Amino acid sequence: MTSDPRLRLLICAAIGFAGCAAGLFIDAKTMLASYLTAWAALSAIPIGALAVLFTTYLVRAGWTRDLHVSLSGATLTIPVLAALFIPVLAGMSVIYPWAAGTADLPPFKAAYLTPWFFILRAAVYFTVWTALAVWAARSYGNDAAMKRVASAGLIVWALTASLAGVDWFESVEAHFHSSIYGLVVVSFDLLGGLAFGMVALLSSNRRQSMSNAAYAGTLLSVLLLWAYMYAMQYIIIWTGNIPEEVIWYLRRLHEGWGFALWLLIVGQFIVPFFMLLSADIRASTRALLCLAGATIALRYLEAGVLILPPLGVSNLWLILDLPAAILATGASWLFAFGFAVRLVENRTLSRMATAH
Repeated sequence: MTSDPRLRLLICAAIGFAGCAAGLFIDAKTMLASYLTAWAALSAIPIGALAVLFTTYLVRAGWTRDLHVSLSGATLTIPVLAALFIPVLAGMSVIYPWAAGTADLPPFKAAYLTPWFFILRAAVYFTVWTALAVWAARSYGNDAAMKRVASAGLIVWALTASLAGVDWFESVEAHFHSSIYGLVVVSFDLLGGLAFGMVALLSSNRRQSMSNAAYAGTLLSVLLLWAYMYAMQYIIIWTGNIPEEVIWYLRRLHEGWGFALWLLIVGQFIVPFFMLLSADIRASTRALLCLAGATIALRYLEAGVLILPPLGVSNLWLILDLPAAILATGASWLFAFGFAVRLVENRTLSRMATAH
């Protein structure tokens, strides 16, 4: 095996896509559902990193400056994320019932959930996010420009990220609707972006500040936001007691998904919440790395819980297809992230040299 990490990533991506091609031949629906799940979990990193980056532009401190390279590098990979979404668009009629014309929807939903409009909205989301990422990268080092891009960017990001979540996740079950679903996906993205930024920073030698408590406190705040959104959705659905909405939970309590749902609740909230109450955990770089790494891994579990239960896919082939999809999308994205980080580092060094 080659010692070049970039070549290793390309080889892994090729193996993953080969596995995806084989999966398409065997069971197209399970493979495409697996690919959408893997892509959705991965998407939380660059999309969420954009919002966290804007927040660091408004909250200026040593620990926020340390996150700049990893967060900015992640946001600049959004065009690659868009390219990785093409297989989902190509196979949307297999995954989304409304795209195949098999969903009996009210007039507004039927007009909103049409293939051409779905593709158009996706193109708008990726274009807007890419423009914001480039604007943010160009603004770094200029306090006034950073405040402008962060203030405007957070508003635009919140709107587009919530709408994209409804499009890509919720519309798998076209008859289901939760008024808070977009915010659930926003918290999903924030966890992915923040956790990846922490892992990339705490495992590197770029760190200059020693404020572990700041990272721990921020992670705990986002965890509480994530738990609050899910709790509010449950309370709203339980109070309304509408069969079409209650079915959303019933589908996630059968065929092993109930175990996955409880594992997500325990692993993503209960365990890290009590761990982060400990001063020793908050001060430990290794403990924070483990928590952030587990948070990234749990994005895949959460994406599976949100997307897969209503699709009726084969659990046997899912065990083989999902790792192939994770390898294909993850290795491709990490390859692009490496280039983006070097670009950000070079630009930052150039700005520092010009300033001096």
